[in-house]
Amino acid sequence: MEDTTERRVPAALSAMLAGLQAGMVGALWMLAWLGLSAAWQHRGFWNSENLFATAFYGGDAVRGDFGSKTLPGLALYLLLYSLLGGIFALALRGRPRSGRLMLAGILFALGWFYISFHLLWKSAMPLVYLLYPDRPTVVGHLIFGACIGRFPAHYPGRPIKPGAADPVESAPPGDAEEAESSPSGGPDPLSGPPVAP
Repeated sequence: MEDTTERRVPAALSAMLAGLQAGMVGALWMLAWLGLSAAWQHRGFWNSENLFATAFYGGDAVRGDFGSKTLPGLALYLLLYSLLGGIFALALRGRPRSGRLMLAGILFALGWFYISFHLLWKSAMPLVYLLYPDRPTVVGHLIFGACIGRFPAHYPGRPIKPGAADPVESAPPGDAEEAESSPSGGPDPLSGPPVAP
């Protein structure tokens, strides 16, 4: 008899969507951290988003407060880091959910930090390369990496509590048919009381 509980590798689309969600969550936490650390250093909460806005507006976007030029920088951050989360999840789909996956996410995020902030932005966005705060940005990428390492938590149809079984799957065969026949998940009220065998 074969074991029917073997783990299936998730579809690429499900992994990509879970990674996009994890990347978005990670980017929001990273930007919150960068904003708080910038405000602590009296540089302005929106400093990081405004630095990314220099890709569109040049030096005119460099400021500490929120302005009309902040939104494109925020959108660029969210788009870029969501895509990074999707790429990470697509590459590591089907791997075990453990601390190793989170460690891989942190290493991926730190690798991206060093490649982008030390190589790519030097030519693409020189003001970001020159003006970004090094230590808070490294910590922000650690936060981002921890979030994308938890991408399996964002798979569609995942039970709310870890280890909780689907109520229809855990019910006995007769109860499962009744649960499926009623929109409320319970027995169909029109079918009457169950008849004892």
